[in-house]
Amino acid sequence: MKRVFNILAIVLAVTFVLSTGLAANAAPAAQQKKIIMYMQMGGDAGAPSVLARTNGAKAAAAALGIEMHEQYSSWDQQKMIDAFKQAIAAKPDCIEIMGHPGEDAMAPLVDEAEAAGIVVTSGNNPMPNLEAKYQNKGFGYAGADLYQGGFLTGQAMVAAGLKAGDEALVYDIWHQEGRSRSSQGVFDALSKAGLKVDKLDVTQDVDSDPSKAIPVLTAYLAAHPNLKAIGTQHGNITSTLPKVLQQAGKKPGDVLVGGIDLGPDTIAGIKSGYIVASFDQVLYLQGYYPVQQCWLTKTYLIPGLHLDTGVGVVTPQNVDQIAPLIEQGYR
Repeated sequence: MKRVFNILAIVLAVTFVLSTGLAANAAPAAQQKKIIMYMQMGGDAGAPSVLARTNGAKAAAAALGIEMHEQYSSWDQQKMIDAFKQAIAAKPDCIEIMGHPGEDAMAPLVDEAEAAGIVVTSGNNPMPNLEAKYQNKGFGYAGADLYQGGFLTGQAMVAAGLKAGDEALVYDIWHQEGRSRSSQGVFDALSKAGLKVDKLDVTQDVDSDPSKAIPVLTAYLAAHPNLKAIGTQHGNITSTLPKVLQQAGKKPGDVLVGGIDLGPDTIAGIKSGYIVASFDQVLYLQGYYPVQQCWLTKTYLIPGLHLDTGVGVVTPQNVDQIAPLIEQGYR
């Protein structure tokens, strides 16, 4: 794992040097007009599952001289759609969107933006059909392979001490096909190991306000006293789970948690032993790469790049190495 993180550090350094070097040598025509970009960040400004992405995007915009407008949605699909409409109306050079509302909902708007000459790219949640349709015009993807990331998380949970026959819950957004790919990966990994796995849906109100998950999960724990594991691929739910377990009287190790992202509460949960693995999708790169994609396409007509930012999990064994960067908002 240490080798993976060292490689990531090199990638970040090389990306920065290359992009700033390219910016310094851009064609004069590209330098005459500042590139304007609208970018969806996902949740709320400063939230643990958003901060590193925002910082990555700001760093890329500063390096490349891009005027960036941030858009936040509290992970609400309709707000993402509305934000996309607002961005199109502003007639920028580029727009980065997320695929949570689904391709059927986003496709007409992508078509509209592309017809208006706006470069569209994506992050965090993929839209493979739209990516294939407009890749030659700069539609890329910066994010994890969602299913594989979830499966990796489930495998790490099993390795932390689960065994066949144990009861487990995967608590996530099952009612949205696009959002459930990663949670299905967790479910499949646990099931493959012989666990008895249940599913529980995260509703929209909980998605927007994870504190509302506390009574839901507290009730579930009371009804399932033999539960040995909870998996999720929802960043804000992950950070909430240690508090849920503490309030339910559970000690570290009683119920093993596998989650996603690396906010301060999640890191504290890993250090305390409540969270045994959190999928690291490197949110900083999910912010940096779409801005870089915009600049590369507008400056050099480079097609959309599909960049997998999901490389591993953070566990009690490697968390101390990563924690300082998380505290600084880079991881």
